[in-house]
Amino acid sequence: MSYVIGIDLGTSSLKGLLVDKEGKVLITKSSEYELLTPQPKYSEQNPNVWIEALDIVLKEIIAAFPEAASETEGISFSGQMHSLVLLDGNGKPLRNAILWNDVRTSKQCLEIMDKAGQEVIQITKNKALEGFTLPKLLWVKENEPTIWEEAKHFLLPKDYLGFYLTGNKQMEYSDAAGTLLLNVEEKVWSESIAELFDLPLSIFPKLVESSDKIGVMNKQLADKYGFTNEIAVFSGGADNACAAVGAGIVQEGMGLASIGTSGVFLSYEQDGQQDYEGKVHYFNHAIKDSFYSMGVTLSAGYSLNWFKNTFAADKRYDELLSNMGNVPIGSDGLLFTPYIMGERTPYTDSQIRGSFIGMDARHTLDNFARAVVEGITFSLNDSKILMEENANKQFTRIVSVGGGAKNSNWLQIQADIFNAPVVNLTVEQGPGLGAAMIAAVGLGWFPTMNECVEKFVHYKEEFQPIPENVKKYEKVYEIYKGVYEATKETAHKLHALNE
Repeated sequence: MSYVIGIDLGTSSLKGLLVDKEGKVLITKSSEYELLTPQPKYSEQNPNVWIEALDIVLKEIIAAFPEAASETEGISFSGQMHSLVLLDGNGKPLRNAILWNDVRTSKQCLEIMDKAGQEVIQITKNKALEGFTLPKLLWVKENEPTIWEEAKHFLLPKDYLGFYLTGNKQMEYSDAAGTLLLNVEEKVWSESIAELFDLPLSIFPKLVESSDKIGVMNKQLADKYGFTNEIAVFSGGADNACAAVGAGIVQEGMGLASIGTSGVFLSYEQDGQQDYEGKVHYFNHAIKDSFYSMGVTLSAGYSLNWFKNTFAADKRYDELLSNMGNVPIGSDGLLFTPYIMGERTPYTDSQIRGSFIGMDARHTLDNFARAVVEGITFSLNDSKILMEENANKQFTRIVSVGGGAKNSNWLQIQADIFNAPVVNLTVEQGPGLGAAMIAAVGLGWFPTMNECVEKFVHYKEEFQPIPENVKKYEKVYEIYKGVYEATKETAHKLHALNE
């Protein structure tokens, strides 16, 4: 039997999956590491912790499944997007990586949009936000000139792991699209943006496809881990692109509703010509010459977590939501907006705050719990509607993953609000499975990613929209959309008062 390993380099841990040719996940191992927050708005990690975690995970996979030592053929990666790794001429990190959730770069984002906003949106398909890599590069250039002078290369986290294993530096398109430096449609670094912001092209890595072989595992490292055969290393993809691959989002009409701490609504895009004017993120997919659009709800699962911990700390999540199906659509006139940490899509508003609207003396904990679930789903629907209206899309299947896929009532709510069939996965493995699938395609196990999906991805249940529920939710959603404008001024004043 032959195997591949998918590595998912996340914000708080690194996860490794050993997968066979049938798509069965045989072993899963993980190793956690810490987030560094030296001051407000800062979020960093020492790249060495990723290396240490990778060492632990690969050794543990072989210890748990000895056959992997001689039968593993390839390895690939999924990685947190945007996070900046700056290297010197010897390939050593010059400073901690500045992570995707670091927000120190507001000044640089304003400068980018003031100086070249329309050009940046036209070329990269995205607006400048604090998470992207370009503002981080400009921040280092402005605030750490000595480090900037020493900088010879920049990579993103999973590309740094690829460099560690092979000695070769490169970046694939799905991650490069999140730097705000890639011409997304033409798949080349934008020389005009680099010139505008005085960035030397010499620091930009070579661009490759996600399933391209970038080298073989260094023999000394292979010996250290216990591998006895040559391991091909493939470039991999950005975490959201890999999550989409692992959920089978590989053709038009398919969408992904992911409810973790934040929420993502993602849509497959056949080409790079669609123009959303920066209203949603638009990136290259991990599948060659395809793309995806993506809207973000900043506090999706986090809103439910906050609500439970604040008002029902003694209950498990399944208990909190157990009576949700007995509460009418619209929660008996109660609305929740999940803006408790600001919002990304469609407002890009860091100062807006959440609200319960329509509270009544008859409302119980069950009403509030359903309102929170409906509000999270409405927020994801904002992104779906943007895609439909701007690209004339029609969703024929939406795959639900994360917290929203664990409750049948919530799955039906998604189907009714999205007005589209919603399915969940038989086994949910996340971006790590997508990384393993990239390695499988790179090795030639499957001629295309679509054929790999047929073997590796399986759906469990399907929830069809109920027409009468759809009509009711359309009316509630129209009211929900008005809450932002009605509360924005008050929320901004309160935010300013408490800063």
